[in-house]
Amino acid sequence: MSEITPENVRHLASLARILVTDEEVEKLAKELDVIVESVAMVKGAVSDDTPATSHPIPMSNVYREDVVKPSLSQEQALSNAPDQADGKFKVNAILDEE
Repeated sequence: MSEITPENVRHLASLARILVTDEEVEKLAKELDVIVESVAMVKGAVSDDTPATSHPIPMSNVYREDVVKPSLSQEQALSNAPDQADGKFKVNAILDEE
């Protein structure tokens, strides 16, 4: 029994404001029906004792120690800046704010 009818496809297309031809409606109805049947099969394979998972492989965060290393001084960082003020990069405003 097909769950997706051409009328369903036309309705969805109108909601999405997509123009579809009769040929596209027939093709999409068949393709969407296959998708619905596939989802139903997967849903049927899951039982109440199957734990929900968000990822098939256990994941863990890998952290590294924060190590302070020498870097540029403020003067070095600003040395090639086209414009600077008060020890900071000066850029044009992109919003109507000062």
